[in-house]
Amino acid sequence: MKFFSVARKTRTEQRFTPKMGRLDTRVTYIRKVVLGIPYRTLHKYRETYYGEVKCCTDCRLEY
Repeated sequence: MKFFSVARKTRTEQRFTPKMGRLDTRVTYIRKVVLGIPYRTLHKYRETYYGEVKCCTDCRLEY
């Protein structure tokens, strides 16, 4: 049994960007998992409408 592993999970979230306003986007979380329990988020990114991959720090969560 592995103690540490890395897991990816994708879910839909609402984001706000100044140019496009509110949008629903798929956000992928890369998390460190210890004994099956998520421990820490290593990175999260989203895919844009045009297929680009962007980091989630460039858009705000509130609107």
